[in-house]
Formats: sequence, structure tokens, C-alpha cells
Amino acid sequence: VVMVRSTRQLWNKTTTEVRFYISSLPSNAVRHAQVIRSHWSVENSLHWVLDVTFNEDASRIRQGDAAQNLGLIRRLSVSLLKREPSKLSLKMKRYTAAMDDNFMLKILAASAVGEA
Repeated sequence: VVMVRSTRQLWNKTTTEVRFYISSLPSNAVRHAQVIRSHWSVENSLHWVLDVTFNEDASRIRQGDAAQNLGLIRRLSVSLLKREPSKLSLKMKRYTAAMDDNFMLKILAASAVGEA
């Protein structure tokens, strides 16, 4: 069992959070820290983006394969949106693509660059 105590300070407020993990790794604090940070980098780089861009956590789709299929489409969409070089946020790229067919084509074209 690994215990991680995180302290976060924002302006005049300090919060402490304790999390526990179960691990089969040998007892090595440095290695555990690397694994845990790696896990959270995935959480922060993909899952957070999916929730902000697609409001994925609020999805009520649960039946059959629909949730898994939509999750795959969302991840593919995030990948395509990230390849488009404009400085817009992913959420704004998504919105703009929905309103402007030419921008949608730019996104699709940006994903084809380097392919062949």
C-alpha cells in the first residue's frame, strides 16, 4: 500500500489530500512517485480534455456498446483537433468546426499532413 500526501497552496488557502494506492512494485518511493505521476499525466492530458471539450463526465449513454463507441469517437476527435495548428482552444475548434464547413475541412486536412 502506498500513501501519497499532496499539499496544494492557492493564494491564502492550503489544502492537503491523502490518496492510497495498491501496488505490486518493490518498496521504492522514487519509483512509486514516477508511476503515480505518469498515471496523473494521462488523467490530466486526456480525460480532463475530454471532459472540458466534450463534457464527457455528464454523458448519460450507458447501454450496449454506445458509450465505448462514443468514447472512441471523442478520442479520435481530440487527436484531430490537436493537429489543427490554429491557437484556438480545443473547445473553440470543435464549435467552429460545427459552424464552418471550411474549418472542418482544415481540421481534416491537418490530420492528413504527413500521411502517404
